[in-house]
Amino acid sequence: MATDVKPAEQILQEKGGDLIAVGEEAVILEALKIMVESKVGSILVKEGTRVVGIYTERDLSRNTINPEFDAATTQISEVMTIGLRYAPHTDTAFDLMDKFLGLRLRHLLIDRNGEFIGMPSIGDVVRSALQTKTDELEQLQEIANWEYYEEWKPRS
Repeated sequence: MATDVKPAEQILQEKGGDLIAVGEEAVILEALKIMVESKVGSILVKEGTRVVGIYTERDLSRNTINPEFDAATTQISEVMTIGLRYAPHTDTAFDLMDKFLGLRLRHLLIDRNGEFIGMPSIGDVVRSALQTKTDELEQLQEIANWEYYEEWKPRS
């Protein structure tokens, strides 16, 4: 009766989409345009091929209250969040939820053999975990279904 808990890699495959990124020399306005076009709330910042940070809607909120902030001239590398956390592609939805909640994260990169393959949202992970629990509940309900007992016959 065990229901398989999906690993991070499968959650990403079902979610679809690529990692959205800009170079560290990009200005905030360029990054925001890409975020809007891609319908995402965050964008990775790269130095060459290496991910060095992330810029999020929350960062924008924090920056806009600074009177000296200008989205048209501020380079993303000046205001990005650094020190990103990541998890292996084999972590299950429940492992990822533990990390999101325990480390108070909103963004978690998924690593496979030293390469980042995606960044599920907490919503993607919770949706997967809930689906697993829903499937388990349906299986239990089938087992406990009254028809099962009505048709039960003792072994002779």
